[in-house]
Amino acid sequence: MADQLEPHGLMREINDLGSRLSELKQAASMPQSDLRTTLDAALVELELAVASLSTISAGQAADDGKSAAGDSERRVLRTVFTEAPVPLFLLDRAGTVRRVNRQAAALLDTTPGYVAGKPFTVFCELSTRAALRSQLAGVVRTGRRRRADVRFLGKQALVAATVTLARVWIKGEPDPLVIAVVTPHEGQVWGAPPAEEPREAGDAVARVVHRMDVLSTAIELLLDEPAFSETVATRRCARLLAAELAEWVVVDLSHDGELRRQVVIGPDDERSREVARSVEAIDPLPGTLPDSVHNTRETALRAHVEDLEVLGGTPDGMAVCGLLGATSIMSVPIDDGERGYGVLTLTGTGEHGPFDLMDLGVVQRMARFLALVIRSSRQYHRRAAVADILQASLLPKQLPTIPGVSLDARYVAATRGMEVGGDFYDVYRTPDGWGFVLGDVCGKGEEAAAVTAVARHGIRLLSRWQTKPADVLSMVNEVLLDEDRFVTAVLACVETRDRGLGVTLGTAGHQPAILIRRDGVIRTMSGGGLPLGLFDDFEPAVESVDLDEGDTLILHSDGVLDACDIARERFGHERLIEVLVQHSTRPLNEILIAVEQALMDFCEGDVGDDISILALRVLPESLN
Repeated sequence: MADQLEPHGLMREINDLGSRLSELKQAASMPQSDLRTTLDAALVELELAVASLSTISAGQAADDGKSAAGDSERRVLRTVFTEAPVPLFLLDRAGTVRRVNRQAAALLDTTPGYVAGKPFTVFCELSTRAALRSQLAGVVRTGRRRRADVRFLGKQALVAATVTLARVWIKGEPDPLVIAVVTPHEGQVWGAPPAEEPREAGDAVARVVHRMDVLSTAIELLLDEPAFSETVATRRCARLLAAELAEWVVVDLSHDGELRRQVVIGPDDERSREVARSVEAIDPLPGTLPDSVHNTRETALRAHVEDLEVLGGTPDGMAVCGLLGATSIMSVPIDDGERGYGVLTLTGTGEHGPFDLMDLGVVQRMARFLALVIRSSRQYHRRAAVADILQASLLPKQLPTIPGVSLDARYVAATRGMEVGGDFYDVYRTPDGWGFVLGDVCGKGEEAAAVTAVARHGIRLLSRWQTKPADVLSMVNEVLLDEDRFVTAVLACVETRDRGLGVTLGTAGHQPAILIRRDGVIRTMSGGGLPLGLFDDFEPAVESVDLDEGDTLILHSDGVLDACDIARERFGHERLIEVLVQHSTRPLNEILIAVEQALMDFCEGDVGDDISILALRVLPESLN
């Protein structure tokens, strides 16, 4: 017969019942959930509800035999604890461990002092916890002994066992206590003899070697990323940790002061992929473990998770720990020693035992490596963004429209390094027609960009008053003599004639222009001259040529010819001419696309120097 309850005790029972029912609902939706066990627990809760309701109108009766029974059971309990060869736990009515015997501590591969004071269920696999709580409540409330199949979180693996729960009264205790007797399933052995110790020592060495291998692999993965991609590095680390140390890995990174969820990686099955998508959509909220670790930059290890809300919850009320089946958690700041970039969180289901300090040390080192990569990545992209903006300022946003002339240009930035290049080109009006210029400043970086700007805008400005390329280049040379870098350039001054164009070329140490006649004949202009900014007695090479309908003039930088393949062979002038011959009859933009594609195929996308091409073609009268 159920015990009678005081009114305040009844309210406590009702509150506890609501809490346990919520846990049962979550347990039913967990992976590998034992639905039969959960159903049995739900029936227990119904019995408790009926028993609680029956006390509303009944008075509390004295139980004269309780004291004597309590004394007897206490003596039995003391004997059992000192002599029993099976694991035993003494629990209070809330399920908190009051005391354990030696075999119980051995079951969990820990010390009695660590177990005492913690909820009994935190040492069990997550999907069995809710049902076990209900069975505990049933024993406390009804006094009837109960059994439950659970999976304990052993040091190296889950330990399947049957737990028998019995209520005991002890004199001086205001509430009943529960004794939990654990019967391991077949194959589980406790109190292993000393002969086992060498094997355990070997296992410890193997674990150390394995974790060193994990760190070594992590270093290789992170260093094998020349572009310093934060996203790639983060996902690589998460995949490695999920494969070697944890069931689930969650990475949260800080952007503009806000901690945002970036990566969630776990088992490779359909349900897990759905869970990963759900958890990725939840940013860490204030008060959650990742948020606390990020703010304090202090590592947190929860070998046995007590609060399932420690990682937050989903909008529909599910605890993230429940979705991940997390019974053990460690959360480590991604920190380079000066700045925190986020948090690396690992969870385990207990299949391989709870996380320990050795695991924590590995993850801390990996988080440090990842922080250094993220720092380099963000610095790289900040500088690359500045370089892109600066480079864009050195090139025209769009080419002008010139009657009777087709224009096109190509620019490909070097893939090595992240500094702004020195190539430039421009098309602008002159008093007698149009100016076309393409040049290259020695070196890269901000200083080279500054010289590039002087050269490009100086040529454009001086061409407003000077109509001859030699005069324009000579004046620019005087300006650049004070700079530490030299510039090569080819300048074409174009005048419109009755039929076609008249072109005067001025070359200052640059690659000569290439002329493609309408009939496919290709001529390389003479070129020559001295680079700008080297000598006072500067003199460019000057030559003139007439362009008729269908004729094409191409200016290009030395990056076109200097592109190399894997054997370090240059693309060279002859290959460029071959490409132009093959496509000479095609539209102008298709010619430049063909040249660019041939270059990229030749060097396999590894561009050592900037590539610039500027081309013009005289259109037939019918197209004017």
